[in-house]
Amino acid sequence: MRILALAILAIGMIAATGPAQAQTYGSDYPVCLHVYGPITYYECRYTSIPQCNMSASGRAAQCVINPYVAHAYQDRPMPRRRGVY
Repeated sequence: MRILALAILAIGMIAATGPAQAQTYGSDYPVCLHVYGPITYYECRYTSIPQCNMSASGRAAQCVINPYVAHAYQDRPMPRRRGVY
């Protein structure tokens, strides 16, 4: 009886979990190359749009900003300095 209860519990836990999804974009570089074709994929290995455009030239591809890095480089407010003005 104990084995049956554990088996039902294990099956319930496995059924409750969903399939894992991989992250489409890499988070290391700010620009990605979206390549179109029979297999569509992203190459996130570029530091600038011109660098990506050189790789996309002549291919069915488009350079896009990496959404996982897009807000990482926003200007932060300068801290106020205390002292003599």
